[in-house]
Amino acid sequence: MELIVSSAIGLMTAAAVYLILQQRTFPIVVGLTLLSYAINIFLFSSGRLVIDKPPIIAGADSYTDPLPQALVLTAIVISFGMTALIVVLALRGFLETATDTADLPEDDFPDETETGT
Repeated sequence: MELIVSSAIGLMTAAAVYLILQQRTFPIVVGLTLLSYAINIFLFSSGRLVIDKPPIIAGADSYTDPLPQALVLTAIVISFGMTALIVVLALRGFLETATDTADLPEDDFPDETETGT
């Protein structure tokens, strides 16, 4: 089971990095969301993948650690807020520049003759 989960985390991370490196804002937002999902699954799997076991109970042979689950719930809330902020920034950039590219237009770069390099 750990092999499947770790492969899924790696695949999601690779897809997220690919999407983040695109020049359009929508794939960047999707890539950041996918990366946050991969991190959440990594945090969740860090507490051992145990099925049908109770949370910490005195005297039990094995148990499920509730701390990674609490961390993942917190991370989900934080990533939702960050995704909302990124969507608003992307929308604002689209409204300001009438394009959804993530790079700066060439007009905004300083001229090489002016900088002396």
